[in-house]
Amino acid sequence: MKKWFALSLLALWPALAMALVPVEGKDYTRIASPTPAKPGVIEVREFFWYGCPHCYKLEAHVVAWKKTLPADVKFIRTPAALNPVWENNARGFYVAESLGLVEKTHGPLFHAIQIRKERLFDQASLAGFYAGHGIDKANFNGLYQSFAVSAKVAQSRNLATRYRLTGVPAMVVNGKYVVPGEGARTLEVVNALIARERGGAAAAPAPAALRN
Repeated sequence: MKKWFALSLLALWPALAMALVPVEGKDYTRIASPTPAKPGVIEVREFFWYGCPHCYKLEAHVVAWKKTLPADVKFIRTPAALNPVWENNARGFYVAESLGLVEKTHGPLFHAIQIRKERLFDQASLAGFYAGHGIDKANFNGLYQSFAVSAKVAQSRNLATRYRLTGVPAMVVNGKYVVPGEGARTLEVVNALIARERGGAAAAPAPAALRN
């Protein structure tokens, strides 16, 4: 009986997935000057700040959603640098990224700030945090103001300006749509816009309950 029910849901999933029709102005906004990724790739870029509780709430949904992504979707985390404090955290992120340690540090930094209420918003405090996760302080400080990290921060700031972002979290789908929000529906809207970009040719991934 359970197997029959699961198979029935699986057969209905494409129709269920298409049932969500995002509403422009409510679920997303359209970018005035879109910059889509190269053909065959659908880019989803998440803008966030570690000090944002809404970003932290969204993070759990993003972690689960990432596991469902098909090969043609490229997900990029982008720390917003809309003010000097946010820029400090963005620099820390890009130092970790340059050393291949984002996956090791991303979740713990969110947890340290949002749950343990640690104030990790300047270079010194961030150097101490990352030192506890495998990045030598001298190496961190040497990279913090480096040309490569500064270029990444500038790119983040320029993209946020181009997309007219005023806050986070924000998911940008293929350089065309900005999706705000902190819950599961945010990713449902993202998935629907991904399907739109793909032309509806590919079915959406099955629900988590059916991926066991």
